[in-house]
Amino acid sequence: MKKLATYLFIAILLMPLTSLTVSAAGGAGVAHSGANINDTASLQRGAKWYVNYCLGCHTLSYMRYNRLARDLGLSEEMVMQNLVFSDAKFGETMETAMDPDQAKSWFGKTPPDLSLIGRSRSSDWLYSYLRGFYQDETGGWNNTQLPNASMPNVLWRLQGIQTPVYRQETSESGFTHDVIDHFQLTTPGTQSPHEFEETARDIAAFLEYAGEPAKLKRKGVGVWVILFLALFT
Repeated sequence: MKKLATYLFIAILLMPLTSLTVSAAGGAGVAHSGANINDTASLQRGAKWYVNYCLGCHTLSYMRYNRLARDLGLSEEMVMQNLVFSDAKFGETMETAMDPDQAKSWFGKTPPDLSLIGRSRSSDWLYSYLRGFYQDETGGWNNTQLPNASMPNVLWRLQGIQTPVYRQETSESGFTHDVIDHFQLTTPGTQSPHEFEETARDIAAFLEYAGEPAKLKRKGVGVWVILFLALFT
């Protein structure tokens, strides 16, 4: 019994360390998003933004509309009226209407499916990526998290247009180069910077949920398992 209590105590201590490891996997310069998949309102807003700005190119082939409705507390009528803009049925997966061959000719390659992007990249990385678009010296879009990304900033009307302000850094070998110090908002968007941070957070939370919908119930069950073990200990 004492051994069980010891193992339980160690497991509880290691839970925060596991969280830190996943967050660190996002990469250097990744900001903490504060995304919370247990915030149903945030997931609902994230689904709205994703359908309106992302689903035109990026499918969620592992997510069905009826599953989304059940998990996010939405009725079939609400989903069909507000989240389905094609001839898709309630039980079908969230597919884009874009033809893959046309997409390849337009963009150079077919936009990837984002069903698992939340698991592979983390919500923190997605949050930083969505906020990291800027207009470079060529007049095109670039991104701090994924330099020279082929994806344009589809949220620019919300975010506005930001341009980088550079500073000089000297490497250990003595070479001086320019690095981005911060961004300057040169063209305001329809949302304030704080509002856009919330939008990016909601999209990141929704994609984290879409990557593993069972996480919603698994975490809830985990609490009861811990309590059960603690009681018997």
